[in-house]
Amino acid sequence: MADAPEIQKVTLDAAGVPMSALLAEPAGPPRSVVVAIHGGGMSAGYFDSRARPGLSLLELGVKLGYSVLAVDRPGYGASASYLPEGQTVDQQAATLHAALADFACTHDTGAGFFPVAHSNGGKLALAAAAKAAVEPVGMPLVGLDISGLGSTLAVDARQLPGPDGHGDWRRHWGPLRFYPPDAFRLGRALVSPVPGLEASEGPLWPHLYPGIAALVTVPVRFTFAEQEQWWRFDEEAVAMLKAPLSGTKVTVDHQPGAGHNISLGWAARTYHLRAMGFLEECLLARDTAPPRATPAGGHLRTVTAGPDLVRS
Repeated sequence: MADAPEIQKVTLDAAGVPMSALLAEPAGPPRSVVVAIHGGGMSAGYFDSRARPGLSLLELGVKLGYSVLAVDRPGYGASASYLPEGQTVDQQAATLHAALADFACTHDTGAGFFPVAHSNGGKLALAAAAKAAVEPVGMPLVGLDISGLGSTLAVDARQLPGPDGHGDWRRHWGPLRFYPPDAFRLGRALVSPVPGLEASEGPLWPHLYPGIAALVTVPVRFTFAEQEQWWRFDEEAVAMLKAPLSGTKVTVDHQPGAGHNISLGWAARTYHLRAMGFLEECLLARDTAPPRATPAGGHLRTVTAGPDLVRS
């Protein structure tokens, strides 16, 4: 059996704000960098479950040739003392851009960044993709894979978790049978307070989403757990979710045998494999895309069968 990859604790400089993260890297150059973004009240370790072998996204990604960078979102981890109230989703996007730019200064990023994001982390992933489309600042995105996030709430906004710990937290989990016996014991170390700005902005997401989604240009995959209890994923809700994403390909999948916290449950490996499969599809689409038309008077770029065989 192959040795488990080394997982390092690193700190990125996000324009003066320290952003803590977990990093796993393959032995050779990475094909891409998977950026794992946790949800509300969690931390980077959400994607590195140790409840059973094989459930960690960091270990799986490295075995498939990717670097995996699981970040603590702004207001969590090392940035909590700098941002005690956290940030709005737009502010988080700017901070993440700065952190990934810092990462790219010292690490190979392969084909670019591929966020795998959960719940409130999905809001950040979409906002970061929207920002990248409007302000291309050297942050190439391959696609987005998002779980536990929709655009139509299945609950009253007053039931959402807040910084005071109120809210129907049971909706995060679903049936206990969906989780390994050690998941809850180990999960205690992952829990963090929800920053105030993030909590207060939570009920506004259905109104913020259309404007953010309309700017996204990279492929997006949404996954809803069998027992997703925060967001509607019926036919009408899915149509409303997909409608603003008119500028890109959108896939909506369902994950059997899972509650909202998919990556802490038995279904983690299945979901992570599907996410990596979507990354492979995104890379394939880029590699096999027809040449883009050039403006009148421009030079045609012909790409043949290798990255070094490019003629202008």
